[in-house]
Amino acid sequence: MPNKNEKTKSEKEKKKTKLDKKNNKTKNEKGNNKTKSEEELKIELDAKYSKYIKYVAIAIVVLVLITVIAVLNINRNKNINKDDGITKIVTSFYPMYIIAENLVDGASNVELTNMADVNVGCLHDYTLKTEDIKKVENADIFISNGLGMESFISKLIEANQDMDVIDSSAKIENPILDEDETNPHIWTSIDNYLKQVQTVAIELKRLDPGNEAIYEANRRAYIAKLNRLKNEFKNQLEYLKDDRAICLNEAFEYMGRDIGLQLTSIQTDHEESTMSAETLRNIIDMANTQDIKIIIIDKNDNRANAETIANETNAEIYALNSGLTGSLDKDAYINAMKENIEILKGVN
Repeated sequence: MPNKNEKTKSEKEKKKTKLDKKNNKTKNEKGNNKTKSEEELKIELDAKYSKYIKYVAIAIVVLVLITVIAVLNINRNKNINKDDGITKIVTSFYPMYIIAENLVDGASNVELTNMADVNVGCLHDYTLKTEDIKKVENADIFISNGLGMESFISKLIEANQDMDVIDSSAKIENPILDEDETNPHIWTSIDNYLKQVQTVAIELKRLDPGNEAIYEANRRAYIAKLNRLKNEFKNQLEYLKDDRAICLNEAFEYMGRDIGLQLTSIQTDHEESTMSAETLRNIIDMANTQDIKIIIIDKNDNRANAETIANETNAEIYALNSGLTGSLDKDAYINAMKENIEILKGVN
């Protein structure tokens, strides 16, 4: 039979074993709870990460779409123009159209259009029309006179930022200034016109190399014609050098300088009789004092002011062709200048 001490020891061991089991159970429960918390945290983190990745992916897709749309918009006009294989050339007004018409004749896949109506005349204070913008929107090349003639040029460039602009006045030297403004009517000087043709031809060859050979051949042919015209102009009108003349249209200042005329240029509204009585009287007095025999106007100008001056002096009116309007014949400019030669040959 166990003694009292052994019995007590046995009870203690039983209590200790029971306590250890209890402690182990609690420890296991805590461990299970801890493991469960880590799994839940991992799941939560995975969910947040997946959501973040999803947002990033969406943002990237949106950014790519925006970039693609922007590129397409930037190249919209260029793509429209180039897809059909046609080089679309637009000129600002009639004198530039005649230059281009001579240079592109026979060129492959070239479409030539004039922006302003051929009968518009000078582009001073010209207001762009909706149809003008539409013509330029699809242009690959725009040919301008330059020197401020196309005061609206920035609006055209805004409408079509991909088109190339040829400024035909790029090589013009010593432009005439009228009241601190540059006179843009450079083409009435055959020397200037020759430079304009050369400039446009060089740029067309650069911008449309596929037609370089035809542009060069046309340039040579047209330049040869213009040089013959220049010699004719000089030889037949040389006798007018140093003669005095009143010019009521600034378009002829360059022509007058080529001839060697001593011009007194009067700024007028060519379509209306707006000159004051005082101004007219001063011009009449000057004409009589200096014995001026020549009054130059454009054939399409209002003749009222010129006739008033002529009636009070011994001067004659010579209505010249500025080449601002006319037929679409390739020789239109040459014919206009020959017309002027014949008219000026009548000066006594």
